[in-house]
Amino acid sequence: MGPDYAAVRRRAVLSSFGAGALLAVAGRPVAANASAQTADETADGESVVRGRERIERLFESQLEQGLHHGAQLAVYQGDELVVDLAGGITAADDGGELPTDETDPDGVETDSDARFLLFSNTKPLAAACVHVLADEGELEFDDPIVDHWPEFADEGSEKAEVTVRHVLAHQSGLPETPVDQAYDDWTDPDALAAGVEAAELRFSPGEETAYQFYSFGWIVGELVRQVSGERIDEFARENVFEPLGMDRTHIGRPEDADIDVATLAGFEPYDRVGEPGLMAGYTTEEAAETYNREEVQAGINPAWTGIGPARELARLYACYRNGGEIDGTRLLGEETVEETIALHVDDPPEDGVGTADRYSLGFQRGGALPDRRGVVTPPETFGHGGLGSSQSWADPDAGLAFAFVTNGIRDGYEHDVRTAMLSETVRSELG
Repeated sequence: MGPDYAAVRRRAVLSSFGAGALLAVAGRPVAANASAQTADETADGESVVRGRERIERLFESQLEQGLHHGAQLAVYQGDELVVDLAGGITAADDGGELPTDETDPDGVETDSDARFLLFSNTKPLAAACVHVLADEGELEFDDPIVDHWPEFADEGSEKAEVTVRHVLAHQSGLPETPVDQAYDDWTDPDALAAGVEAAELRFSPGEETAYQFYSFGWIVGELVRQVSGERIDEFARENVFEPLGMDRTHIGRPEDADIDVATLAGFEPYDRVGEPGLMAGYTTEEAAETYNREEVQAGINPAWTGIGPARELARLYACYRNGGEIDGTRLLGEETVEETIALHVDDPPEDGVGTADRYSLGFQRGGALPDRRGVVTPPETFGHGGLGSSQSWADPDAGLAFAFVTNGIRDGYEHDVRTAMLSETVRSELG
């Protein structure tokens, strides 16, 4: 029998996490009054601030403690943007690297319009393009990819059995391709398509779940191009971002526009982001150095190189949470939304070690431990995370849509702590 999610007292867990845990992760001493910011009342029984002010204090405390140089936090309730916070520094004045010591750099002040690199929070943006095509009847989720992209696999091969659903749920059997880190090819859709066509299955489609770091984007990107005739960045702009008023969000950094993206900084003490063997065990500094390069950001990588502000990312989730509509604009039909956010994969961790794989069609699902979206996140929650720096989700029951982005890349555990605390504080105060 699974855990009784309704009985989980998330606020109690949040108190046990405490500000002390977060500050300890940052390697800094805990102030005497730090825990008061997450307690329901002070030691002498007096009430503490609640609601949006409490959320703002936690957001600011993470900046003050040096967990990242700059950040944004946005929350929707229904159609209303009820939290829109920005703080810290997005870039050094001289265009150089942000330092990772305790001294705040002089630099460009973060505001709510600043664009941050979204890393894997890009995947739901790419998936939304497929959802639109499905909603318009241009494809179905159980279509084999080869029905729309014949060169994807040889006729009659096992690879030809890969469906749209397999890809969106990370069960394609193609977790890696030859072009995953061929950065010079990232602006060439033909080269990326050829890389996918050359990739070999690691397992039979649908039989296992393996997170598709980059291949998710390459496959979805070319599928959208084959069906629509447009590159996915162009299709997303015209069919997802513009209808929703997401004017500062892009898949890939546009080459023909003067666009600033928050400078990334890799933080220690831990050595790597992700488990050894995944993406060659990127260190935080390596990730920052790679993805600060404009030519990498310009890559049409629909799994990683999305850029934009938190409030626009939260708006996309609010649209899905509202059944495909926001502010009178309908992006998707309700039946399509129900299908895309439904639970399609629920695999327990192998040998009881690790995290369960829970996926809908382009989103990660809540209800697994550990979980950046809360402790324990309600299982109907859908969202995504980005490499040690960002988190987004929607909670249908609470009526909330959440997006948090930073320019500080931290080890997975450190990142989980800061985002889980913010997520739980938002649920506690607004849900």
